[in-house]
Amino acid sequence: MFYEIKEDRVSLRIKAQPNASKSEFCELYGEDAIKIRIKAPAVEGAANKELIKFLSKSFKVPKSDIIFKTGQNSKIKIIEFPRTQKFDEWLVLNHNTPA
Repeated sequence: MFYEIKEDRVSLRIKAQPNASKSEFCELYGEDAIKIRIKAPAVEGAANKELIKFLSKSFKVPKSDIIFKTGQNSKIKIIEFPRTQKFDEWLVLNHNTPA
């Protein structure tokens, strides 16, 4: 599973693909990660900053509440943030998975 919910926090396992034409969610990467294209290059943390900005806008979470659990310098990352209604809606709409 590409996500885990514990109490009111979500851990999302992400396969990041920098240098895309736009930031967007893609398909599942295997069974345990979601692929996200990031429009910023993987230079000096630009892709990580763009990823946080993208997740913040997508799930209505303050950027300061999004943290890297693992993989800050790797393409596979685990990111944690507070669970929001937007995340639950995204999960149901895009993955037919009840949160």
